[in-house]
Parts: sequence; structure tokens; C-alpha cells
Amino acid sequence: MADSKLHEEALEYHEHPTPGKISISITKPAETAHDLTLAYSPGVAEPVREIADSPDNAYRYTIKGNLVAVISNGTAILGLGNLGPLASKPVMEGKALLFKKFANVDAIDIEVKHKDIDDFVNTVANIADTFGGINLEDIKAPECFEIERRLKKLCSIPVFHDDQHGTAIVTTAGILNALKLQGKNIEDCKVVCLGAGAAGVACSDLLLASGAKRERFFMVDRHGIIRSDRTDLNGEKPRFVNDSGPTTLTEALKDADVFLGVSGSNLVSEEQVKSMAPKAVIFACSNPNPEVAPEIVRRARPDIIFGTGRSDYPNQINNVICFPFLFRGALDVRATEINLEMKKAAMNAIRLLAQEPVPEEVVKASGADTLEFGPEYIMPKPMDRRLVKRVAKAVAEAAVRTGVARIPMPEHYMED
Repeated sequence: MADSKLHEEALEYHEHPTPGKISISITKPAETAHDLTLAYSPGVAEPVREIADSPDNAYRYTIKGNLVAVISNGTAILGLGNLGPLASKPVMEGKALLFKKFANVDAIDIEVKHKDIDDFVNTVANIADTFGGINLEDIKAPECFEIERRLKKLCSIPVFHDDQHGTAIVTTAGILNALKLQGKNIEDCKVVCLGAGAAGVACSDLLLASGAKRERFFMVDRHGIIRSDRTDLNGEKPRFVNDSGPTTLTEALKDADVFLGVSGSNLVSEEQVKSMAPKAVIFACSNPNPEVAPEIVRRARPDIIFGTGRSDYPNQINNVICFPFLFRGALDVRATEINLEMKKAAMNAIRLLAQEPVPEEVVKASGADTLEFGPEYIMPKPMDRRLVKRVAKAVAEAAVRTGVARIPMPEHYMED
């Protein structure tokens, strides 16, 4: 599709027949005088008193338990940069659409103008009790790390920065599946991550938590390998220091089993790809143009399994196969947070589902002739309806198991 055509179609889609992508629907009758008596005054006073007596009753009498706030300050909108809170609204509305479409989670977007981190954190913390969960989005690093950390301490509901953790969950699931197909174990692999921002840090954390060895893990930023002899390290970078050899990306990529790119376009050359280990894995996730073009990898190293952030190539790294279902599970047990075990549970549920036979309706909806676990199908498709049950259940079970659930597993999760 030509860019000019996409431009016109995208603007038409967002403007007509009604501006925006979401609306509010009514869930109770409001046709008669008695309906209105119950909906507002004086009937509404009854749940007000119940909630005043016990705040948990908000889950019984309001939308709180199925409501997520999608919140941004617009400082890192997609690949477009810092364009301000209001410009982020179409993206946040889109996120709300995906929550509803894929997991029946009600979501509302909130764009926050702020002077500094304190201002943003205070604003969000002061409205947090309205919601069952908070999805932070498109907030630049390194501020995003401090914002999420502080909000998790201040809020009694899950606070989840999807650019960090949703990306990490999906990426790790895909890399582990690709390594399985290549006959490798993550514990034995040399791993290189190019990019030390929000996604790079979170992906690195989850890969290490999933078995990657720190002594064979190399994070690279625009100045080279994260090493202790660097004088410019700040934020999260120092904990990824590795002094065991390489000082440049070229040196790190030699004999590497895994390359993860979450940085910028066209930063990896054909020669660097050729230098990687046999049966390597490359996830080049920069959008719209990856760190290295799939065509280059196919020509130089057909033995490599390749993934990107794009929908027009196989193995798209797509957060929509994670965040709606992860929140579904967290909300269903009224979790107070989304912890590491819940993230790993989501990752493993996604990973294992991709290894199962694919229903015909999913194959048809994806536009493919066939889908089978292999080099060009290592992650489930977003339209796979099994995701909501598998991922949500795994997350809910992990929340109960780790003591962050307020209520037991819902009965519908116990059904086959």
C-alpha cells in the first residue's frame, strides 16, 4: 500500500462516521422513571454507602473491576518521538480498542500534561482508585522506569508499562520458540541486545530471568558495549555491564546465537549477520524499518530464524498477543500488581500455544494458506481466540500462587 493511500485511509478511518475509535455504552436499563431512580437519585445512594463502608464493594457495584486506564504523556509516541500528550490520543484510543476487542476489558485513554516526573506521578496516583489497572504507554526512557517504579509503590492496582514488559513478554516467547526450532537452549546461547531504552532493558531482564547467562549477554547502546570502563553509564545500564571481551557491536555479533534489536533502522550489516553462529536467531524490532532487512538475512544466512515488528513479514513481534489477556487475568483475581511470575506465566502460555495445531478459522483470518509451528510461525496470531483463556488463566494462577490476588480463581477458569 502506497504511503499516500495509507495516509488518506488512516485519516478517513479515524474521522468517519464518528471521530475516534471508542465510545461509552450503557449496561443497565434506562427507559423508565424507575430505571432512572435506580441509576441515579435516590437509588444510587445505596451503593455509595456500601462502598463507603467497604472500598472493595466498588468491584461489586461499579465498572472498576473491568476498567483499565491507558495513560501517556506523549514523550515517545510510536517511532515519532516527543509530540506531546494530545498527539498521543489516537494511539491510546487504539490501545483501548484492542483491550475491548481481544479481551473484553473496558479501557479509557488519559493524556497527562506535566512539568516533571513528580507532577505526572502525582496526577496518576491521585486518580488510580477509579480503575482496576493502569497501562502506561509511550513514555520515554529513562523517565519511564522511575515513573513505573513510583506508581507501583503508590497504587494498590496493577501498573504496567507495556512498551517495557509487553514487548519483553512477546519477544522472549518468540526467541525461546525460535531457539527450540534451532535445537538450542537459551542457557547455552550468546545473546546480543542492541538498544538500552525501555524495551531493551525489559527484554534483557526477562531473557535473563528465563535462563540467559549474564556472562554471555551483551547489551549495546549507541556508544558500544555496556562495560565498566565506560564513564557515561546511567539509569538502568550499569546492571548490564559485561567486561568479558567485546567492545563493539561487530565483535559482539561474532558467533552470537541471538540478536535482539530494539534501537533503530539499518544498524546491522550483511557481514555482521554472516558472522553469527550457525542456526542463529535475529529479532530486529525497530519500526518501520528493522535493524537489518529480512531480505539481507535471507540472502546471507537462510539458516537464521527472523522476526520483526512489522505485519508484512512472518513472526511479527506484536504486543497485542499479550497485554489484553495479561490484564484480563490480573483483573479477574483483582491482583494488586503484575509481578515477574505473572509475566513469565504469560510468556510461557504464549510460547506453548504457538507449538499447538492452529484452528482453521485462525489460519483463514490470518490470510495464510497454512500455519504450523516452524521458522515462519513461532508466535500465535492475535485473532487466535485461545489466547484469552490460556494467557489470562496462566496470569491469574500466578497471581494467586504469589499472593498478589485479592480473590480466588473465578469458576470459569476451572472449566475445560
